[in-house]
Amino acid sequence: MPINILMPALSPTMTEGTLAKWHKSEGDVIKAGQVIAEIETDKATMEVEAVDEGKLGKILVPAGTAGVKVNAPIAVLLADNENVADIKAVAPAPPQSAPVTAAPASAPIASVTPAVLAPASAQAPQGSRVFATPLARRIAADKGVNLSNIQGTGPHGRITKADVEGAQVSNLPARIPGTMAMGSSSSAIAATMDKLGQRYQAIPHNNIKKVTAKRLQESKQTIPHFYLSVDCQIDQLLAMRKRINATGLKVSVNDFVVRAVALALREIPAANSAWTDEALLMFEDVDISVAVATPNGLITPIVKKADLKGLAAISEEVRELAGRAKEGKLKPEEFMGGGFTISNLGMFGIKEFAAIINPPQSCILAVGAGEQRPVVVDGKIEVATVMSCTLSCDHRSVDGAVGAEFLTAFKRRIEDPALMLL
Repeated sequence: MPINILMPALSPTMTEGTLAKWHKSEGDVIKAGQVIAEIETDKATMEVEAVDEGKLGKILVPAGTAGVKVNAPIAVLLADNENVADIKAVAPAPPQSAPVTAAPASAPIASVTPAVLAPASAQAPQGSRVFATPLARRIAADKGVNLSNIQGTGPHGRITKADVEGAQVSNLPARIPGTMAMGSSSSAIAATMDKLGQRYQAIPHNNIKKVTAKRLQESKQTIPHFYLSVDCQIDQLLAMRKRINATGLKVSVNDFVVRAVALALREIPAANSAWTDEALLMFEDVDISVAVATPNGLITPIVKKADLKGLAAISEEVRELAGRAKEGKLKPEEFMGGGFTISNLGMFGIKEFAAIINPPQSCILAVGAGEQRPVVVDGKIEVATVMSCTLSCDHRSVDGAVGAEFLTAFKRRIEDPALMLL
């Protein structure tokens, strides 16, 4: 009997995904364990292996289809004695999501002749009143539609949601030309750009960027952030790194940062926590997320039990995790969870910045570049290599005193790296 191949749940939070690529074609023989497709989840692109053996009888969801629900049939597997005619009885209709195709970078969308925009005073007669439902007014504001140009179909000519949604984009904008409301929809923004004659490329968001944007927005809106900064002199660290690298091992400044954070969290465990409405979760293990920029967006692979690992082990693990993150090869357990995040932009020459907390964690450390600056030592001005670090804290779970204690413990180890070898 034909077997439905279902959209797998590749992470605990996954409800839908994008079928990025098929590795098999209809009619191909499939063996258990073979990679048959690539699925783009909310955090990575992962390979899917076949569980059963047979022949790929029919592909129900084409490559590039977004929004495919977990457990929805994506293909049908046939046994040796079965053919395509047997599929009709078992395969439901494929999902309706259409493949997402990004506009080619070399072919920007052609500009549209700008519309003639009338002044606000000409949009409606003086003293006239437009009758519309509150929802219709909100949609009109998002779409840039002038309600005075719409004929309402509701009771007593009242403008409804359906009237606004059916209105032509060519209607005069309801607000000052060239401005857009907060939270404007993509169609409203595109319509405004078209009217102004601006050229642009429409590049669809992948799942990683969608989820990252949603989580960061929720974090900034719902978590009471506060920030603590400290300057660390890293000349001793750089000297030690040079000696270590001369032996053939390769460690980075970021590896020292991970090690220092791990030991500081062991000393100040209150910073290794997460806020919930019912209780404060104190993590027993020191699992550190390290922010990595990938072609598909930001992802945070985790160095598990980092406090129990030396510099060489941390360096090797971070390098290996970052490499697979950029290839979209991480497993869910390798990037989901963690108790503390490090975001390092020092390699880009960024002197100092403040990062957004990675929920449900309580803290994220933003690390800037080491640069030579004048410092006062015993009343004299000297030149030292200084690295600025900013800790973003969730004030519900980590107060100012805890944050300061953590940074003190971190700074002590960064400035005297021999302490990290104990």
